[in-house]
Amino acid sequence: MPLDRFIASRKPVKRGFFPESSDSAPPRLPEIGAANENVLTIVDQYPHKGIDTLDESLEIVPVTTPLNGSVRPPGSKSLTNRALICAALANGSSTLSGALDSEDTQVMVSALQSLGISIAADWAGATLEVDGCEGLVPARKAALNLEGSGTSIRFLTALAATGKGLFTLDGNERMRQRPIGELTDALRKCQTDIKSHGGFPPIIVQANRLAGGTVAIRGDISSQYLSALLLAAPAATDAMEFYIEGPQVSEPYIEMTRTVMHAFGVEVEQPDATHFRVVPQSYMNQNFAIEPDASAASYFWAAAAITGGRVRVEGLNSSSLQGDVAFCNCLQKMGCAVEEDATGMTVSGKKLSGIDVDMSAISDTVQTLATVALFAEGATTIRGVGHIRHKESDRIGDLARELRKLGATIQETTDGLCIHPGPLQAARIETYNDHRMAMSLAVAGLHSPGLQIKDPGCTAKTYPGFFRDLENLASAAR
Repeated sequence: MPLDRFIASRKPVKRGFFPESSDSAPPRLPEIGAANENVLTIVDQYPHKGIDTLDESLEIVPVTTPLNGSVRPPGSKSLTNRALICAALANGSSTLSGALDSEDTQVMVSALQSLGISIAADWAGATLEVDGCEGLVPARKAALNLEGSGTSIRFLTALAATGKGLFTLDGNERMRQRPIGELTDALRKCQTDIKSHGGFPPIIVQANRLAGGTVAIRGDISSQYLSALLLAAPAATDAMEFYIEGPQVSEPYIEMTRTVMHAFGVEVEQPDATHFRVVPQSYMNQNFAIEPDASAASYFWAAAAITGGRVRVEGLNSSSLQGDVAFCNCLQKMGCAVEEDATGMTVSGKKLSGIDVDMSAISDTVQTLATVALFAEGATTIRGVGHIRHKESDRIGDLARELRKLGATIQETTDGLCIHPGPLQAARIETYNDHRMAMSLAVAGLHSPGLQIKDPGCTAKTYPGFFRDLENLASAAR
């Protein structure tokens, strides 16, 4: 399908797909541990978002000259969702400007509304007005369908524990394969009555305010567990302390969480690298500006790298709150030139060489770097990212499969993969309903003809306008 037809075919995003909170009992749930056929009916009780995903493939048309232009991606999903939690718990009303309009952020907003938080969303103006609940979730019953939003189900599980009442949280089929046991175990140690399906969603929380306590939590599965606990901790009845066991993946996201909490008036003590302490305190209402999404920016920087072009991303530089701006460091090691100023960051493509890199801190950009590696001289080895097998797709195994279609030789390792580039060939890329698989591998099509992206609509999860923005950048180079 040509891009113009794809854009014209898109249907408006459905809004308000969560049931309203009420005094009536939520849908009856089976006991955790019941037979799978019973558990799997839970999600069917709630309407799904139905964002338009096409069976047809979108073919990427190569450019004939190097890219040269600028782009400003939409707001950061990670910052939007963290700011929403802080604003929801705050005293008074907050304004979030630059907020991301996507499936994941709409899921978060609708779920918070179901929990009794008043949010006025001006999606066209990228602004959210949030009336805080002063540290106590208003709803006493709610059944939340978080679709495929891993951030939402983790943050809201901890948030629900700060309230009083019965809360159920579930998602799509892939969500039920994504682990959450480390978080539920930690909450259970803080006297929360919580059940899960063998450490996976669905989750049932019988909340009676989050008690304080000291818990150890593994850091090698997801940084979102610790972020969820930190965000909820100020609303606990007593101090909470967290000790990280083992290496912490995606560490910049923990610092992002602390920074957003600080912006809303809450302090997180960190006596050492593995120890965090939060005492009961109140979030304060704020006007909070959200940066463009650095993970989304990686696709445009990658486009410059593989076409030998020059692309500037507005609104981001190395002082960003988002660790994924360090993706530019990887490109620089591969041979690209990187420039920055106070208002943006520019990548210029040069002759590319393979590198050996630990990407544990910026794992959301693994697929993007793997795509760039297809055009490098020599092998590229990516390490430290074993945990990304549990994302929207298996971002090691599934990625390896698609890279092989394009002509590369791939070696999977326990914590990453090694990419040996080969002659590029046409391919129809399976996206596995993974937005990052679609966006990262689409970039390869700017250089190599015959690349088709199956189910391009999956990018609506975090970047509904991605293909439009990519086409706007690429059209002048054809």
